Amino acid sequence: MAILPIYTYDAKVLRSKTHDIKKSGVELTKLILEMFETMKQANGIGLAANQVGVELSMFVVDLSVTNEYKDEPPRVFINPVITDVWGDNIMFEEGCLSVPNLREEIERPEFLHIKYRDANFEESDLEADGLLARVIQHEFDHLEGIFFTDYLRGLKKRLVLPALNKIKKGEVETDYHLVSIEQMDLV
Repeated sequence: MAILPIYTYDAKVLRSKTHDIKKSGVELTKLILEMFETMKQANGIGLAANQVGVELSMFVVDLSVTNEYKDEPPRVFINPVITDVWGDNIMFEEGCLSVPNLREEIERPEFLHIKYRDANFEESDLEADGLLARVIQHEFDHLEGIFFTDYLRGLKKRLVLPALNKIKKGEVETDYHLVSIEQMDLV
């Protein structure tokens, strides 16, 4: 298995809508395993396929590294559709492997219902709350070409622009391999 490079803020692949996966197979299984390995190596809890340069509608989540969710199984969401959100809008600090070293308070609905195909390509659905609902919404946004920073407005947005510009230029240090916009001409 390979550790995949993670694309950074505003890479074209991250701003494009992803495509549904038509069937399961060895290639899909390999991608799922590599995404979990990449996410683990980068100390993440969620990773969308387009974050590793693959324009497919899929993301992986593993909350078991947190104390509160240590018994939560790793999950694969293929062709996900959030069918409903409800409850209070909750503020929570979010970060992103594609936007390293930047964290901001983002407001999202407390509960959601999602339909998807699992790792066995079987239809499934889930009601989620708490951190799981938040991570699902964050990763689902990636599949739609949306970053958590897109929710920032006014002064908050202006204050993060210098950091976002540094990320675009590849002027950021991480413990994992990144592909910045400036490096893409070389890839």
